[in-house]
Amino acid sequence: MSEQIAEIYTDGSCHTQNRIGAWVAIIFTGKGKKILAETVVNTTHHRMELTGVIKAIEYIKSNHPDITMIKLFSDSQYVVGLPDREENLSEAGFSTKKGSGMQNADLVKKLFEQLSALPVEFAKVKAHQKQGVTFNYNIEADKLSRKMVRAACNKIK
Repeated sequence: MSEQIAEIYTDGSCHTQNRIGAWVAIIFTGKGKKILAETVVNTTHHRMELTGVIKAIEYIKSNHPDITMIKLFSDSQYVVGLPDREENLSEAGFSTKKGSGMQNADLVKKLFEQLSALPVEFAKVKAHQKQGVTFNYNIEADKLSRKMVRAACNKIK
């Protein structure tokens, strides 16, 4: 059986004063393109970045059991760097050096659970780049997440 790979492009945005955020995941499988997106209140930028990745992996696991590997593209150094920190974070009990709980520990743990079930190769892409010769779907995810945040913020004015 040949390896079945899904490509996922994620981004998250947040209006820091209003604490309104949005996450987007653009997923490509052999069956085509799927966009997942959601607006969230009382959140942060990092939570939106993490949520987009987690929701995309959950979607693949639930809807595409034939997928054997995921290539995930994100402009978030925070997200892309987490897999390399898993052992240290786990050993520290998801606490900081000062002993307080790590921010977003709930989502980081959830991400690590997802990564143990399905191999994910993370790739860091530059944020907010102009469209080049090859189409960068992170630009699409970024534009959509920022548009969703603006729309949600405009509703509360």
